[in-house]
Amino acid sequence: MENKPPLPPFTSETATKKVRMAEDAWNTRDPNKIVLVYTENTRWRNRVEFPIGREEVRQLLQRKWAKELDYRLIKELWGCLSNRIAVRFAYEWHDDSNHWFRSYGNENWEFNEQGFMMRRFASINDLPIKESERKFFWPLGRRPDDHPSLSDLNL
Repeated sequence: MENKPPLPPFTSETATKKVRMAEDAWNTRDPNKIVLVYTENTRWRNRVEFPIGREEVRQLLQRKWAKELDYRLIKELWGCLSNRIAVRFAYEWHDDSNHWFRSYGNENWEFNEQGFMMRRFASINDLPIKESERKFFWPLGRRPDDHPSLSDLNL
């Protein structure tokens, strides 16, 4: 089996790198690419869905981005220990009626020895916002390195 570095056990530095890699992948909004960092039998909790395995995760992500348009995400390390990472995140998106939202949440991740994510437990809350209240302004795709973090934005 191949490896997906950085590998556990995580330090603050390697966990921060893993978090940014995840953020970058999710900002592609490409389910086919994203599922490759999870184990074949990955287990998730995402809102009210509990997908198991890459194919169910792929389907969840396809539904997600069909609804959450112009999605832009920022993740930030909250803590790490051994093969686990805690993350906080926020993302902005709009629906097909151009109603904007900022979604906030926390994730708990668990990795196998090869660096693939085995478990992802996400708690997410959606806040309706006005378009004028948006804070995430970069072209779709990877967040630029000089864009403010969640902490910088007081989120």
